[in-house]
Formats: sequence, structure tokens, C-alpha cells
Amino acid sequence: MAGDSVAAVEPERGSWGGKLDFFMSCVGYAVGLGNVWRFPYLCFRNGGGAFLVPYVIMLALAGLPMFFFELALGQFASLGPISIWRVNPLFRGIGFAVVMISTMVCVYYNVLIMYGMFYLMVSIISLDGDLPWMSCTNSWNTPACTMEARPSFDNLTDVDKLNITMRHMEPDCVNTTLSQMNLNYSDLTYNLTISNFTACNDTKSWRLITPSEEYWSNFVLNIDQAEDLGNVGGVSLKLAFVLLLSWIVLFFCLKKGVQTSGKVVYFMATFPYVVLVCLLVRGVTLDGYMLGINFYIIPKWERLLDVTVWREAATQIFYSLGPGFGSLITMASYNPFKHNCHRDAIIVSLINCGTSVFAGFVIFSVLGFMAHTTNQDVQDVAVDGPGLVFVVYPEGIARMPVAPLWAFLFFFMLVALGLDSQFGMMESIISAIIDEFPAFLRRHRTIFTLFCHLTGFLLGLPLVTKGGIWVLTLMNDYCASYALLLICLCELVAVIWVYGLKKFCRDVELMLGFQPNYYWQATWLVVTPLAIIVMIVVSFVQYSPSYYGDYMFPPWAQDVGWVMVSVPIGVIFVTMVIQIIRHGSIRNAVKPTDSWGPAKPAHRTGKYAITNPAFQQDGETETKNGSLPNSDIEMAVGKDILEDTDRTTKF
Repeated sequence: MAGDSVAAVEPERGSWGGKLDFFMSCVGYAVGLGNVWRFPYLCFRNGGGAFLVPYVIMLALAGLPMFFFELALGQFASLGPISIWRVNPLFRGIGFAVVMISTMVCVYYNVLIMYGMFYLMVSIISLDGDLPWMSCTNSWNTPACTMEARPSFDNLTDVDKLNITMRHMEPDCVNTTLSQMNLNYSDLTYNLTISNFTACNDTKSWRLITPSEEYWSNFVLNIDQAEDLGNVGGVSLKLAFVLLLSWIVLFFCLKKGVQTSGKVVYFMATFPYVVLVCLLVRGVTLDGYMLGINFYIIPKWERLLDVTVWREAATQIFYSLGPGFGSLITMASYNPFKHNCHRDAIIVSLINCGTSVFAGFVIFSVLGFMAHTTNQDVQDVAVDGPGLVFVVYPEGIARMPVAPLWAFLFFFMLVALGLDSQFGMMESIISAIIDEFPAFLRRHRTIFTLFCHLTGFLLGLPLVTKGGIWVLTLMNDYCASYALLLICLCELVAVIWVYGLKKFCRDVELMLGFQPNYYWQATWLVVTPLAIIVMIVVSFVQYSPSYYGDYMFPPWAQDVGWVMVSVPIGVIFVTMVIQIIRHGSIRNAVKPTDSWGPAKPAHRTGKYAITNPAFQQDGETETKNGSLPNSDIEMAVGKDILEDTDRTTKF
């Protein structure tokens, strides 16, 4: 029989090995690099403690509903992000778009992990000595490098203050202003200068070029040897080697899927918290730590009236929890059918937010120390992204006793945070493709996983050229932005609006034993889609071109970025056209396939019940939606499903 032959050749899909494997994997996936290098800076820049108000609100309106929605969807059908669209074949292109975006993100995200590994290896080598970014006497340093603090004006005379201030003034501007005021240089005083010559201040000349900045730019990146994005230079062999090492580590963690990653994540998800506690204890013992803490937490309530604050809160909670990448669907698909993913969604979301807030204290205690020792304001040393974890924080560590040890712990934590998130994204790509060709690829999972990792390494080589950081920045700014938001919106439309909210809630009840309450239903149906639409519109209105440091990328590079945005979106709509042609009409294309439902026969009860799932007569023809009815009962059930779909989609 056909059903028996398929069952004989198709291996088991696999599942989590322990009860906590899934929970720890979700924590590791949600808590990533952004919690450390993005959230604290956003909080400081957008009103301090007041930023937590829009952050928590957007968690409730958008982040948490999408998180639970994807977990429930994946667990119910036990399918990857492409095959899951048996629920609504018209939107099958969402699965392809998800794989494309996850692939692009995995390519550059592993380069970020590679940077952490590089610094980690350097820290280990330096444990018996000094870190290489502790001095300005290295071959990669320039005369502009300085370890001296900005002069403190507290104990200086007015004459000394005036002399120092004038060294940081634009001469032409000063001469013009003096002429307009009918004054000479001899008439200048410090108070006159700061009150009337502020327009002449050369702010860039005040900026300290630290050893850690030159180590990052001139030694790690070698960016001084690149011209622009059109000529990024050759591949850095040292970075290419560490990149290969990072992909090898990732391969051995994922070669058997969740059976291996589920064990590794116990350490990877918990160790960062140990390091964060150690770094916080060290941070609050440093001079000036309260300068940073105050800048981080003191609320500026007036900032809540700024729409930018709300947009950045929504964006941060959205990308931090990670819906839309297919990872949540994939991880939940390996759960037992009756697993309480509702509980896990709430707990993991709270842990993610709590970690972000806690990491802010760790980061800003050291930034306060940096501001104190260099006589700068905290806002002058606070940055986000790679600049924070590879320049500013290492500089703060270099000024601590036993600096190599703290550097080792910090970069070990970064690598662990990055790998956790990479596990989820890479597994979603692999599982999505394997679920499409299970009979062959499940038997050769290790070989296929190796192929995927080798491909990822090769695609990452342009990012380890001399100007590779520019390529990475361009990809980071575009490939997971608008397209990701649109994917999440399409998911809600496909399942909640077209498949039907009531039907999805009954599916969740079949799985968990209770229906989602009115909060979940209201957010899935109206609130979250509206929040996503507002995020997309505001992001378009406040769009700014991609840049790195003082280098604004040329227009052709911005166009390449928009291509990265457009291609996944285009795939969704092209696939819709193909599905309509394939199924004969939109009405047929939105009908769930007969194979939609719980994966195991034991769980296919109620409308999903099949009298004999293995029985199929030879010569049976396909139905219009591309699946085979197994019995008259299944045909009747299918009819009820379609009728119910027609009723529930008329909102």
C-alpha cells in the first residue's frame, strides 16, 4: 500500500531529548547579543527608566502575542517553517521568505560571533601578560592614539581653561567671530569663549582615539586598507580562519539537530548569567560607576511623547524575541504535542526582558567608570552595536586590574550568547529544507548539515575582507528589517484571518486543553497586526541611509540593501500567483491540505480523525488542493473544515 511504503522509507523526525531542552533553547535563542549591546544604549538614549514603559507595552501588544502564536503553530503541526503552510497553501511563500532571511542573518551573525571568538582567543593568550589594546606602542597604532584622559577643568585656572579650549576651536571661525565683535585675541577670556564661540567648537578634536579603537579598526578589521564598498580589499586570513572555526563549532552542535543542540544549550544559556553577575559585581566596585547607572535609569518622562521612542521600543522587543525567523516554529515543532508552550512563551519573554534590563546595569557601570577615568560625559562614551562590545567595553576592561581575565569572561559570554541565537536560526533553515524532502534528507542529516555550514562559511568570506564590516553593517541594516515585519503580518493574516481565529483557537485547545483567552485572541486578530503596520509605516517615514562611523554608504549600496528587503517579499507574492494557478482559484489555494493537523495519528481526534491513515487505494486521484483523501469520512471532515473556513474568514 502507498501509505505503508512511505512510512517504511521516511525516518522519524526527532524530538527534544529532555523536558527542559526546549525551554533552555528558547531562552538561549531569545537572549542574544542585542540584549547586551543594543537594549542598554536604547534605554539610555530614549528616556532612561521611562523607556521601560513603551518597552513593556510593546511586549504585551506585539512581542509576546507573536512569540506564543509561532510556538503554538509549530507545536500543533510538528512541521518546519515551509511545510507548516499546509494550513494555508496560498501563503507557502512565507516559508521560503523566512529561509532566505534567516540565511542572510546567519551569514553575518556568525561573523559577529567570530569577532567575539577572536577577542576570546587573544584574551586567553594574554592571561599571563597585558592585552594588546592596553597601550599605544603597537605597530598598528597611529600618532593620534592616546591613553591620557581629557583634561579636567575642575582645578585649572581660567587661563589654562582658555588655552585648552582654544586648541579645540576652528581658527577661521574664531577669526570671523572676533572680527564681528570688534575684538582681538588679547580680549578673549574663558567665559567669553564658552558663551560666544560655541559655534567654533571642533567637537571631533575632543574625541579620544583610544588604543582599543585602533586595535579594532587597524588590526582586527584592517579597515584602513580598504577604500570603499566598491573595493573592500582582500580577505583577512586570520579572520577567515576564526570564521571557519566558528562554523565548525556550530556544526558539531547541530549535526544531529535538537538532540545535540538541546544538550549544549544548558551550558550556553546559563553561563552568560554567571558572567553577567560577576561583571556587575566588578562594575559596581569601580570609581564613577554611578555616573553610568544614573544615566541609564533616571527617567526622562517627556521622551514618552516622542514617537521615535515607541518605534525603537517596538523594534527592540520584536527583534529580541525573534519571531519571523522560523526559529520559534522549528523549535516548537520538536515538542510533545501536549507540551505547555503557553507557559514557556510567557516565562521566556519575561526572562528576555529582565536580562536586557540587567545587562544595562552591567554595561553602564563600566561606562560610568570610563567616563570618570577619561573626564568625559557618559553620553560621549556610550555607543551601541559592535562599537560597544569591541571598542568601548574592552577599553574599560583594559583599565581594570587583572584585565585579561575579565576580557576572557566577557568575550566568552558574548560567544555563548551569539551561538545560542545562531542555533535557533540555523536549525530553522536546516529543518525547513529537510521537512520538504524527509525521505532522503533525514537519512543524511549530518551530511546535509555539513553542506549548509560550509555554504554559510563561503558566503561569509566577503564579510571578513578589509572592508567587510561595511558589508556586515549593510546586511544588518536591511535584510532583517521591513521584510521581517511583513512576514509576521502575513503569518497572522494567513492563519488568524484566512484560516480562521476560531479554528486556530480550537486547534490550540486540542493541543493544550484550553482555548486562548480574549487577550490572545484580541492581539492576534487586531492589536498585533495594527502594531506591526504602524512599525512598518513609521520605519519608512524615519528611514535613514545605512552608514558605518563617518562613512555614508553610496546610493548603489543602499539599492543593494533594498534588494535584500524586496526579494523575500517578492517571493511571497510570486508564490501566491503560482499557488493560485496550481490550485485553480484563490478559494482552493487557501484551503488547508488534507494532511494538515497533528503529526501523530494518536493526536488526530475530532475533525482531524482518520479511520485508517495508512489505507489508500491504488489509482486514487488528487483533490484540487493537491492532497489525497484517505476515506469518505476524511472527505466529509474536509468539507466541514472548508465550510468553517468560509464562515470564520468573514470579519
